[in-house]
Amino acid sequence: MSGSRADRRIVVIGGGNAGLSIAGRLQRRRRGEVIVIEPRISHVYAPLQSHIAGGVARVSEATRPQSRVTPKGVRWVQDTVTAVAPERSAVVLASGVTIGYDDLVIAAGIEQNWDSVPGLAAAMADERGVSNYTLELAAKASRALRDLTSGTVVFTQPPEPASAAGVAQKPMYLAAQWWRSKGVARDIRMVFVSPEPTAFANPSVSAELQRKLDEYGIETRFSSDLLEVDADRREVTIGRGIHRETIAYDLLHAAPPQRAAGWIAESGLADADGFVDIDPRTLRHRTHQNVWALGDAAGVHTRRSGGAIRKQAQTLAKNLADATAGRPLSAAYDGYTVTPFTVSRRTVVFAEFDGDDRLQTTVPFWKTLYRERRLTWIFDRHILPKVYWHLILRGLA
Repeated sequence: MSGSRADRRIVVIGGGNAGLSIAGRLQRRRRGEVIVIEPRISHVYAPLQSHIAGGVARVSEATRPQSRVTPKGVRWVQDTVTAVAPERSAVVLASGVTIGYDDLVIAAGIEQNWDSVPGLAAAMADERGVSNYTLELAAKASRALRDLTSGTVVFTQPPEPASAAGVAQKPMYLAAQWWRSKGVARDIRMVFVSPEPTAFANPSVSAELQRKLDEYGIETRFSSDLLEVDADRREVTIGRGIHRETIAYDLLHAAPPQRAAGWIAESGLADADGFVDIDPRTLRHRTHQNVWALGDAAGVHTRRSGGAIRKQAQTLAKNLADATAGRPLSAAYDGYTVTPFTVSRRTVVFAEFDGDDRLQTTVPFWKTLYRERRLTWIFDRHILPKVYWHLILRGLA
């Protein structure tokens, strides 16, 4: 491949939030030919899946054709990556095509591992199994949660590593308020199962969420994992170590365990957890200097979320420019991430934090932005989607 700036080829693996965000920035900076490899023809704004499941958004709001959202000037290759050969700077595709690169940006996201919990995949195929982690299951959840008038509902949160694990809670709060407004809440038992010891790692955010859990009368099973699901009997087994509990359900809202794509490790690019082995501050691979990563596929030392990608993309674009020019890398990602918890049909707990789960607000001097507010609901539900479609995916925000 060419070393000149005009002729350089930058290959981006993944056409989701992270992939298109960085592709748009690199294209605008005229860093050379930018290629995005993405097999899906429909692009989904994942945060809206929770609103869809909770009945406050439509499926049509969350999707756009991939061809329409790919930044102008960026070449989209509709294919699947099966391997990377870093020693020869090449990407191998399922079609058999090999694409060479000068720089590689891995933004492949994270895989949902439904089969890792016995019976979970079968439960999701049943009419009483739903989730906010896929668009199809979110649409199914919207109907199921809306129409339920009695019984037991079990909500589960996935263990780390996961993409915005806390968002598994959002449909639970939305449904709880809906049932209360319809006068059926007293006939519905809600059980929340989480591998975490509290509602959230940061104590201030956790207290806000626990207040809502108590307000809605939601039973909690903290430090508990989803161990097995019997879809025929409609039972879940939860617990940890020698402690086990079986709960019969009328509706199961589950979030899948997650993992890095297998080809990352097979290509010799992974850390001990299977994610791309980068310096978490510069986002550059520790061994291969022309390999970079951001988003859920990256081995960053913070909780993964779509809200972390904007700062990561800013950092990566600047550092890649420095590397191309032969300068020392000048930008550093500080571990910022965010999880907006929709705790009612009009309020949000907006949790911004760093890699050590310490509060890190983007609004100077507003240290209590994490508290339940109507303002942050408007921002999360109405403003952010517009920013995403029109600015973020174009590398403008």
